[in-house]
Amino acid sequence: MAKFELKLPKMGESVAEATITTWLKEVGDTIELDDAVVEIATDKVDSEVPSEVEGVLVEKLFEVDDVVQVGQAIAIIEIEGEGAPDSSPEEVKVEVEQTPKEAVVLEAEMAGTTETISIGVTDFSTSDKFYSPLVKNIASTEGVSLPELESILGTGKDGRVTKNDILQFVENRKNVKTEIKTSVQPTTPVVKEAQKPAKPVAVKAAPIVASGEDEIIEMTRMGKLIAHHMVESVQTSAHVQSFIEADVTNIWNWRKKVKADFIKREGENLTFTPIFMEAVAKAIKDFPMINISVSGDTIIKKKNINLGMAAALPDGNLIVPVIKNADQLNLVGMTKAVNDLAGRARNNALKPDDIQGGTYTVTNVGTFGSIMGTPIINQPQVAILALGAIRKVPAVIETPEGDFIGIRYKMFLSHSYDHRVVNGALGGQFVQRVKDYLEVFDVNREF
Repeated sequence: MAKFELKLPKMGESVAEATITTWLKEVGDTIELDDAVVEIATDKVDSEVPSEVEGVLVEKLFEVDDVVQVGQAIAIIEIEGEGAPDSSPEEVKVEVEQTPKEAVVLEAEMAGTTETISIGVTDFSTSDKFYSPLVKNIASTEGVSLPELESILGTGKDGRVTKNDILQFVENRKNVKTEIKTSVQPTTPVVKEAQKPAKPVAVKAAPIVASGEDEIIEMTRMGKLIAHHMVESVQTSAHVQSFIEADVTNIWNWRKKVKADFIKREGENLTFTPIFMEAVAKAIKDFPMINISVSGDTIIKKKNINLGMAAALPDGNLIVPVIKNADQLNLVGMTKAVNDLAGRARNNALKPDDIQGGTYTVTNVGTFGSIMGTPIINQPQVAILALGAIRKVPAVIETPEGDFIGIRYKMFLSHSYDHRVVNGALGGQFVQRVKDYLEVFDVNREF
């Protein structure tokens, strides 16, 4: 009999770790090929890890709520034959426990630190909160006391502290110490104005007293992640908005004329979203500097046009699946992609790769009746477009014979962009180009 290590697979270019949420198999259970063994959650999406072999589960290397790094073994499966690598669970455990310390040493070396890193021991037994082995190891390595650890506002499941949370805490603490050192001046004492306080390491919100009639609702894991990302985006990007109104009467009439035939021929419902996505992809090709990301003082110009599409989840939260290479799709292909991603989002069936690699995002606030909105940028992108509700309104129509009042279908486009790298001219010209593509839509178009 041989033993096979079931490892946490790679789940996207920016996903480095996942949290164990549910074990679907218990020790002693027989496992078939491709059986789901464990459910995991990343900061992007929930997923399952299938087995690559047939055998019997003999050991689980992590417990529920533990954080696992991509590539780490999470379970041992006993299989028949001698073809699989035979590594004992004890060896795997040692490797997992040593990884955080090695990562800390490597990080210190890369930063040019010459100081000796001392590994302290922090007693976590007196805390009522749960901390993963990785977080405890980093806390001990960095000398983070238990009171300091408990002051960190966690962004993980049920408010738990993640690896990123504690690393950010350690980084902020170092910055505060540096500011205090550099603020000491060996000169003649002078009266100083009150200095601007340093950025707080962890600030607990003022307690809110709930009355007996109030209902206390715990935020979902996804809700906490969304809240964290929204605040982080506002703190990162200088948000500016441009608004423009588009006449979409031609699109309204064309869709009304062809939607029945479209369903018969393609088996897909033709909504307005793929038409709008097509116009956005064309505008990005005209203004490629809207399709960028910022890394420090450098700009990364994206080659592919991957459109994020904000979609509603069953619990009311939003997720942003991505249409890859959207500029290469015709209207039929765009419709199929939009409907597929929206349907799987509603059924909680999105895969990690479905929400990776977006370069620009579109959100349809008109679905909820809003005529316009000021959306928050989806980092690390630099812009996002909100589509308002389509309204039937009176409008001045210009013709060679003169102007007259008529009934038109119109909507507002709200463009939020990062003013650090996208100036008002580019931000305004881009949304103007989207408007132009929508207004010149061919009412005789074939699909």
